[in-house]
Amino acid sequence: MQISQETLQFISEHAQDDVRRLALQAKKFPGVDMNTAIVQIAGRQAAADKIPSWYATEGIVYPRHLSLEQCSSELTARYKASLAKGGTLTDLTGGFGIDCAFLSSGFRQATYVERQEELCEIASHNFPLLGLNHIVVCHENAVEHLRSMPPVDCIFIDPARRNEHGGKTVAIADCEPDVAALEEKLLSKATRVMIKLSPMLDLTLALKDMKHVAEAHVVSVNNECKELLLIVNKTENGRQPSVPIICVNLTTKETQRFAFTREEEQTAACVYTDRIGKYLYEPNSSLLKAGAFRCLASRYALQKLHPNSHLYTSDLPVEGFPGRSFKVESTFALNKKEIKEALADVRKANLTVRNFPTSVAELRKRLKLAEGGDEYLFATTLNDGKKVVIRGRKANFTTE
Repeated sequence: MQISQETLQFISEHAQDDVRRLALQAKKFPGVDMNTAIVQIAGRQAAADKIPSWYATEGIVYPRHLSLEQCSSELTARYKASLAKGGTLTDLTGGFGIDCAFLSSGFRQATYVERQEELCEIASHNFPLLGLNHIVVCHENAVEHLRSMPPVDCIFIDPARRNEHGGKTVAIADCEPDVAALEEKLLSKATRVMIKLSPMLDLTLALKDMKHVAEAHVVSVNNECKELLLIVNKTENGRQPSVPIICVNLTTKETQRFAFTREEEQTAACVYTDRIGKYLYEPNSSLLKAGAFRCLASRYALQKLHPNSHLYTSDLPVEGFPGRSFKVESTFALNKKEIKEALADVRKANLTVRNFPTSVAELRKRLKLAEGGDEYLFATTLNDGKKVVIRGRKANFTTE
């Protein structure tokens, strides 16, 4: 992909500038391809946090905003790479190439397939810069390539997740291509298939639609659910409830991991309570998405506040909980007297609502609190139906 020297110089000099302002100054720089410059500047700014190793690589070319917005982050791409290794890999939906690049590190040879010619050109330019000379770029439709491709060890596919009206989908059948309809064909070409799906999809429905799921991974980054991964194996015929569901929350410092099955969730003993102990626990978003509620209480010997509240409590500290842990300071009802007593010294707090009839915005207005600080408030419902607000601070079990 060719970019003129003058445009490259402009990109370098304005790397941190506001691209909206630059767009208005196009006439001042007649020798600069301003559209290209803006795409590259915006792309590099987005990559600083999302793909730091690519950001640090000189000469990387970035795609238009939508392709960059939809691509994986480096953290999630590295996680996927930890799940697949072998001799040959084919990525049927290459996109910007993030997943293919990181997945390919575990394979001797890889093929990147993409139907958009512009993205193929970008991939052909970027891969050698990253030392990925073992990736072959193929400009072709995923389904057409699947029909004629030779067998490989692993196939990766990330179907488009918006319907014909631009809305978000909840079922695999609404994605393009329909991987449920292609499942047998995919397994005729690879012994292992990794399918990346939107976190908006219904996981229970996805597990019913796919016949050979060996594992399901629910992946979050900094407690924001980012993607569902289904691992489909030729030698497996794992149907619910025995499919392991692995919930992970990735950060730059650690990875929280919790694995369970639907069968374990259905049979787990769970104690509900209307009394708040000394500690409060909030599961990370992957567990909430996966529906790991009863088994979480059982595994960590916690009491659940209510079947629908998804908050837990204990009198003794529980280390290693896959989520956030808080030291409870007080619990109060939403009446003027109790609010005044409980929050007399609080001017700002982080608010969370769980199984509560008031929204965060409404609650913040009622409590007259700014956002932020070290205080955390959880508005929720206890097992006896009582509506309460729990005040706490993040627990540090190493000093308690």
